[in-house]
Formats: sequence, structure tokens, C-alpha cells
Amino acid sequence: MSDLERYYRVLELEPGATLEEVNQAYKDLVFVWHPDRIPKDNLRLQQKAQDKLKAINEAREKLRSLKTKPQTTFNSPPPQQEKPFQTTQQPPKQNSDLSGKDYSRANLSNKDLSGRNLSYANLSGANLSDTFMHKVNLRGANLSEANLFRANLLLADLREANLRAANLIGADLSGADLRGADLTGARIRSGERLLVKLIGTNLAGAIMPDGSIFQ
Repeated sequence: MSDLERYYRVLELEPGATLEEVNQAYKDLVFVWHPDRIPKDNLRLQQKAQDKLKAINEAREKLRSLKTKPQTTFNSPPPQQEKPFQTTQQPPKQNSDLSGKDYSRANLSNKDLSGRNLSYANLSGANLSDTFMHKVNLRGANLSEANLFRANLLLADLREANLRAANLIGADLSGADLRGADLTGARIRSGERLLVKLIGTNLAGAIMPDGSIFQ
């Protein structure tokens, strides 16, 4: 097996997959194998997760490098031209403090905002679908009417956040802190079926979609 074939196999893709498919497969696998999803006392699985992430990262970078060369038929810009935010503001650095910033109606779909400080930021109406927000600080943030479809909010800080009328279908809020958050009118169900992951979520004092307060 060639290295190229191995990279595709690591990302569980067929040879010749598009750059978009490579990026999506990478995000899906990082979500599955993130060490924070593995019990800390299971050293064997923790090591396996670390090894998986190393292989996943290598495969993604090699395939991205190949597919963004000028001689290929792919039209995506090279990695160094990609910007973490598609807004009129200057894109922030990875460790910058974004507290209180205005990203209302911004298209942040598929971005990696994990670990960022977005406390009290205005994200009303923003598109955050498929966005990776592991351990993001969204305390007091305005997420009203935001699209959080399939967003990863694992272990996120959402205390006192405004999630009124937000779309949370498919979102993972496992381990998130939602104490005092306002979810009035938020979309979390299809009929009687709950479509949000709430494993270990702290909902004490949160206003639920139907207006009741979680006890």
C-alpha cells in the first residue's frame, strides 16, 4: 500500500476524495477520538486515542498539501490563506481574547473555535453549524437564533448564555455548563425525540425551551 492510499484509509475515505471531504472526515474523526471523550483512568484507550489523533493529523496535512499544489485540479486556497473567521474584522489569533466581540450573523460554520474565550460575545444569528467548540468559553454570550446544528460544544462554558430560539439539533453539549442559560424556544427535538446530546450537562437553573426552569 502506498503512503497516499494509507492516508485515505486513515481518514476512512476512498482514494480521490475531495479536499472538502478530507476536512470533514478529519473533523469527524477528531471528534470521535478526542482524549477528553475517553475515561482518564483507561490508559490503554487514552494511548490509542493519542495514536489515532497523530495519524489523523498526519493524513490530513499530507492530503491537504497534495490537493493545494498549483498543478492539481483543486481550486481551494493553500492552507496559509485560510482564515479562521469569515467576517469583516481581522481574523483573530488562536489564543486571542474574543470576549465581548461582535460576530452577529457571521458565517463560522466548520471553524475550530475550541478553547477560545468568547464570553459575552454577540453571536446572535451566527452560523455555527458543524463548528468545533470544545471547551469554548461562551459565558453570558448572545447566541439567540444562532444555528448550532451538529456543533461540538463538549465541556463548553455556557453559563448565563442567551440561546433563545437557537437551533441545537444534532449539537453535542456533553459535559457543558449551562447553569442559568436561557433556552426559551430553542430547537432541541423532532417531535418527541430529543436530538441534542446532554450527557453530564449541568442545567441547574437553566430556562428550558418550554419556559420551565430546570431544577
